[in-house]
Amino acid sequence: MADDTSGLPTPDTDEKLMKIEAKSAVREVKFAVDYVDISEKLDNTDEQAYLNVKTKEGDMFCVELTLQGFRIVGSTYDSVQDADKTLPYYETIYALLDKHSPQYRLTFGEALADKLQLLQNEQKDVEEESCADVNRTN
Repeated sequence: MADDTSGLPTPDTDEKLMKIEAKSAVREVKFAVDYVDISEKLDNTDEQAYLNVKTKEGDMFCVELTLQGFRIVGSTYDSVQDADKTLPYYETIYALLDKHSPQYRLTFGEALADKLQLLQNEQKDVEEESCADVNRTN
């Protein structure tokens, strides 16, 4: 009898998700950095991907993404200079940028505050419409 593991992540599916994760990381942080894109010069595979990042402070990084997470491996685009295995991995691109870019933190915080303000305004509009409806029926 075969084991039913459908729906459960396996190492093979995790590896195939590396390219998807890299694309997602680019989409999610592009608003808070000067530049971010997947490297076209380095070998991106199902096991690893490389991102080129330029922070708002002007710092350039080459970031490696593997199953262990994100880590800076170079100080210029498309470069793997620091093959030092002791460099820290970050679980998310957000955590890496939070550590290395104060402007990222500021921009992220401002974007979050803007979204919260928008939600608050929408809620206020809904409440006002509801009160207006109640007043019309009375």
